[in-house]
Amino acid sequence: MRIVLIRHGDPDYEKDCLTEKGHKQAEIAAQRLLQEEIEEIYSSPLGRAKETAGYFSKASGIKEIQILNFMQEIRFGQEGALYDNRWNPWLGVYSLVNEGYDLMSPDWREYPVFKDNFATEDADKIGLETDKWLANFGYIREGLYYRNKRPDDRQKTIAIFCHGGASAAFLARVLNQQFPYMCGVLLNFPHTTITVLKFDDTPNRLTLPIIELMNDARHLNNLKDVK
Repeated sequence: MRIVLIRHGDPDYEKDCLTEKGHKQAEIAAQRLLQEEIEEIYSSPLGRAKETAGYFSKASGIKEIQILNFMQEIRFGQEGALYDNRWNPWLGVYSLVNEGYDLMSPDWREYPVFKDNFATEDADKIGLETDKWLANFGYIREGLYYRNKRPDDRQKTIAIFCHGGASAAFLARVLNQQFPYMCGVLLNFPHTTITVLKFDDTPNRLTLPIIELMNDARHLNNLKDVK
């Protein structure tokens, strides 16, 4: 099985939709995604992701867009201070690196910025829900890896239109990386960027997904002059 993760286009966060630039990005990304032989479309429930998915649905002729509620964007902040940049995990990673913190430490939940932060709670939830979702396709978590329990070895490609934070949490889980590290690696996560994971299709094999592609945004090269 192959999973294609696509971040939504340039957003109007207040209205939860795409900007004019975001619509152009999504249209171009849809044409690029036709190369991936995608069979099913999934999307976060949020408007900016669904609108981005809609362009590919139209281009591919795949009418059904299935909603993955757990892949909506993570929150950050604390009670009464939601979306306060003091708790922004991406900005916080800069500070942690400058102070010499180990972003791969399993103790990261106790670090400044992440301790008592909704982002930590949501990232952990996405990790758990990711395993449940993969189990539906026959990939069962065993320790650090996944056992392929599919009855056949047919390769299938699935697209998930979602968000930077949700993608970081998803990838942290399946690749056995720590969430802050993925926030740092994916800090400059362009809109409509494409990441592709491939799971081994050999029946009963214990496996780790291969990264076929990471953060590819070359389809946006012709949009450099679009504001």
